[in-house]
Amino acid sequence: MYEQIRRNRRASWLLMGFVVALLAALGYAIGAAVVGGTNGGLGLLGVFGIVAIAWSILGYYSGDKMVLAVSGAHQVTHDDEPQLFNVVEEMTIAAGLPSPPAVYVIEEPAPNAFATGRDPQHSSIAVTRGLMQLLDREELQGVVAHEMSHIRNYDIRFATLVGILVGMIALVADFFLRFSFFGGFGRRRGGGNSNDQAGAILMVIALVLAILAPLAAYGVQFAISRRREYLADASGVELTRNPLGLARALNDIAGDPQPLRHANRATAHLYIANPLKNKKTKEVSGVFDTHPPIQKRIGILLEMAHVGPEALVPGRRAAGLPSHDPPPPPAVPPDPPA
Repeated sequence: MYEQIRRNRRASWLLMGFVVALLAALGYAIGAAVVGGTNGGLGLLGVFGIVAIAWSILGYYSGDKMVLAVSGAHQVTHDDEPQLFNVVEEMTIAAGLPSPPAVYVIEEPAPNAFATGRDPQHSSIAVTRGLMQLLDREELQGVVAHEMSHIRNYDIRFATLVGILVGMIALVADFFLRFSFFGGFGRRRGGGNSNDQAGAILMVIALVLAILAPLAAYGVQFAISRRREYLADASGVELTRNPLGLARALNDIAGDPQPLRHANRATAHLYIANPLKNKKTKEVSGVFDTHPPIQKRIGILLEMAHVGPEALVPGRRAAGLPSHDPPPPPAVPPDPPA
């Protein structure tokens, strides 16, 4: 398991490098096709580089706030959600983080959760109301530990940067295709038939790359997301020492058919489970799946706990139990001395 985690880390960095290289190739191809020659390609590549840096800085400092706002999350205090806060504080200590992340709640019945931010000092965990109502405390610990692992492993920063680069590739490709089809880049100054032919070839190459680059970039983004989910599952178990709690939580989440209304394709990869709730369960992960198959994740966790599927039990709501732990019984005063 942990050797697989190390391989996933290396593969994720390689995939991110591929996204950067894809952005560079797209910029060079468009520059060479539009402006003409190597100088044009290098010039537009430089422009892309400056824009990418500026965009990355904006996303680095404000990306988490935008994600929380789009998700309809609102911040809560210890007085608002004492059990959730206690679990977050416990997992913060277990993870060795300097301070607990900010806690947010999404007022939706669909059970799910995600973490966002740029580092452990500037991070947040958001859970839905449905998650707190569905899970018992042990299962809630598993989910929070999973999200805390994303924070401790700096997955939140990594996912933000990759998402920004992928978004830029999609926007640049769409911009180029729209202007190409409307004739905006259809005329180039040439010096003869050979130049015209070379320009036509460069334009075809740029068009093909503009069509394929966003698809490849999205595939890379989702592949990274899937690898990070396996890593966070294992790291979460390291914090709780209880793989069965997370396995039961994932089983409860998978059994709930409700999609998350505030989720979209841009934020779906952040959640612990696919919030869009595909009707068709996939046993094999596809190129554009945001998450690995949840049954496969549950199977790995059950193997770590050395138990079978019979150990999975329904959560509190499914079992008709109250959504929170009952308060402790009042202390019984001792009998007066004789």
